Amino acid sequence: MTQSAYWQRIAAKAQAEQRPFFSLAPMEAVTGSVFRRVVMRATAPDVFYTEFTNALSITHPKAKFTTRGRLYIDETEKPRPIVQLWGNSGEDFTKAAYEVKRQGYQAIDLNMGCPDMAVIKNHSGSDLIRHFDRAKEVIEGARQADLPVSVKTRLGFDDVHEYETWIPFLLQQQVPVLTVHVRTKKEMSKVPAHYELIDNLVQMRDTLAPATLLQINGDILDYQAGVKLAQAHPGVDGIMIGRGIFQNPYAFEATPQDHSTRDMLELLRYQVDLYDQFIGLGLQGHFAPLQRFFKIYVRGMRHAAELRNELMQTKTTDDVRAIIDRLEAELPTD
Repeated sequence: MTQSAYWQRIAAKAQAEQRPFFSLAPMEAVTGSVFRRVVMRATAPDVFYTEFTNALSITHPKAKFTTRGRLYIDETEKPRPIVQLWGNSGEDFTKAAYEVKRQGYQAIDLNMGCPDMAVIKNHSGSDLIRHFDRAKEVIEGARQADLPVSVKTRLGFDDVHEYETWIPFLLQQQVPVLTVHVRTKKEMSKVPAHYELIDNLVQMRDTLAPATLLQINGDILDYQAGVKLAQAHPGVDGIMIGRGIFQNPYAFEATPQDHSTRDMLELLRYQVDLYDQFIGLGLQGHFAPLQRFFKIYVRGMRHAAELRNELMQTKTTDDVRAIIDRLEAELPTD
């Protein structure tokens, strides 16, 4: 399969349904196999990504064992996720690309937008916005394994106007997909996403790389908001949802439905069960990161704040199940 054929297949399906394609954003300690399967049960997007993984660590003699959990794909996962990598060395990306291909990954996404200071100090993530030469080296390195290599980035590092040179540079690399979080690194998520610049991005793409699919990320909470945004900006091919999934695990539903408290509790139980299975495989994981998901399920329930606090006090998955059992017993019978 060619670099573009993989993504064109995804885009073609969405176009046939007269909509943009949708993806769940890669999020640290969130989009591992467990939560991907939770979202898949709720309503799956067209594209999943892994948590971002250090390219160097994937083949490092010692560090590679720490990436097993991040790179794990359950056989039930459909569609299979795209692996997202970060780093700053073309050589590291070449080695990582061959290894993830061996593990069964069919596509790679490069993180050129992460605003985390530890990543930036490593001259990676959004720091690449300030170093075009290193960014090009990383892209070329990842391409050596002959997998589709896409890029996720931001408009700029400090100044929004940096997009005027940065985005054309990336488009000139002829990547199959360019995902743009329409904020700068400096802005984090503290200001509204710059939707006013989307048409400019489309025009740049149409001029410099018409075969590149343009995906937009930032402040898009659900499927309906994504469709509306794409309709307002013709030429946008894809929509990426990130934080919206924490407000609604059913964010990718094409037709919104009312989901009961019982639905939410069953989904939470499913995630807890999957977590135990994941740990049972001997993969690296900790209970504390699981707690960040609790707010998803109690949102909208009576006494939601108290319920979340109670869940945050749990120490084991059995503690969580005990609370689920109690709450389900208090629900009215059908």
